[in-house]
Amino acid sequence: MGKGEMGMEVAGEVKGPRFPLSFWEVAGASMVVLGFILALLGVYLTLPASDYSFLKLPRSLEDLQVLRDNLETYTSDYTIQVLVGYCVVYIFMQTFMIPGTVFMSLLAGALFGVFKGVALVVFAATAGASSCYFLSKLIGRPLVFFLWPDKLAFFQAQVAQRRERLLNYMLFLRLTPTLPNIFINVASPIVDVPYHIFFLATFIGLIPAAYITVRAGIALGELQSVGDLYDFNSIATLFLIGVLSVTPTLMRKNGS
Repeated sequence: MGKGEMGMEVAGEVKGPRFPLSFWEVAGASMVVLGFILALLGVYLTLPASDYSFLKLPRSLEDLQVLRDNLETYTSDYTIQVLVGYCVVYIFMQTFMIPGTVFMSLLAGALFGVFKGVALVVFAATAGASSCYFLSKLIGRPLVFFLWPDKLAFFQAQVAQRRERLLNYMLFLRLTPTLPNIFINVASPIVDVPYHIFFLATFIGLIPAAYITVRAGIALGELQSVGDLYDFNSIATLFLIGVLSVTPTLMRKNGS
């Protein structure tokens, strides 16, 4: 094997994990956490004195209903604080890959309605995914190699093959459950997905799923389980939109 071929193979591989984290990497991640804590503290201090024991991350529909019932009054009287607090919590969960954002999306529908709820969820989800992207770029490589080595190799190969139509492929991933959104957020900077493509695919690709979830939040009391959110028609629609997003790439391959 020639030196040129060896160089091409090495260039196409994902670089191995780096240990340990440097002082500045740890400091940067710590500053992100501190920023979220200070933002939540600022929201809390602007609210009136009351019993806020109901404020916790919802883990079930029952938790979500309790949170909705208690926040409805505050939403009308302290709209800005509720909006800021909601966004900070959602972005924090996305940044640090904390499960449960589907409950936050349902809560947006229950508190703000469809139009405002979808706008809020898409904004918070895109901001959180972007925050996760940059945090992963800073310190995420060892974590991704440890948690998803096979998925990372697959993702790297797909991104390399679709570099010219990468936006279509990233849209397809956002619209379909081919790869988990958490993995996409943390792995994209490691496989060199440019941020502008990551941002556009996230912002546009999350709208259909956000609409489905937020709309369900309006009738929160009728839901028996989170699985009721995605019936056959909803899943089929998302897959159809996903297939349409990669059609230009497929047509280009056939034409060539």
